[in-house]
Amino acid sequence: MTTDSSLCRIKVINGNTCQPMTVNIDTAAQAAKFPHTEIVTVQPRTGPASIESFYDEYLAIPGVLEQILLDETSHAFILACWGDPGIEAAREVTARPVVGIAEASMYVANMLAAKWSVVTTLHRVRDMVEKTVQKTGFTHRCASIRTTSLAVLDTENDRQATLETLTETSKLAIKQDGAEAICLGCAGMSGLEQQLEVRLGVPVVDAVAAAVKMAESLVG
Repeated sequence: MTTDSSLCRIKVINGNTCQPMTVNIDTAAQAAKFPHTEIVTVQPRTGPASIESFYDEYLAIPGVLEQILLDETSHAFILACWGDPGIEAAREVTARPVVGIAEASMYVANMLAAKWSVVTTLHRVRDMVEKTVQKTGFTHRCASIRTTSLAVLDTENDRQATLETLTETSKLAIKQDGAEAICLGCAGMSGLEQQLEVRLGVPVVDAVAAAVKMAESLVG
């Protein structure tokens, strides 16, 4: 590992093998980092094209862990999938910080709002998201989990439709559930947070950006 104390090197690992999503995650991470931070964004060599079930998640974990086990230079790792697949195992195989974007986004939202909602993808992921919120210990601060008709890959393939869906669903979370902030529950939604904040009038947490800031502080 490098001894250069002025450099913070963070590896961001997309949980799936969708190259356009890896590029989008990298864009969000690069935009959020400090000048002295070096971001390297990768994806597993093998695994599912998207993670939309526990089955997908379990298939993805070996490829995610490989990216950590073979790395000798990064100061921290980010698991860029909202669900933080394999985070417990990742923390077992390295002494370096491992930050999950779901966990990071909830910590940030928790400092911005008394109650917040997660707006995510397909209805079938509700149980996965609920368990992620429970594991992090924030069930009492989560106003709601709002699912949509968006598949994970839809967030990359049709950005305008994704924006409109997130806008309408987030409005419901704010008006009906009392959410004072919104967590975007998919790495593929990164890059839409600023437009959503203008439309909604409440903080919108991009999970990738939140994880970058958390990882930088842990390395520091």
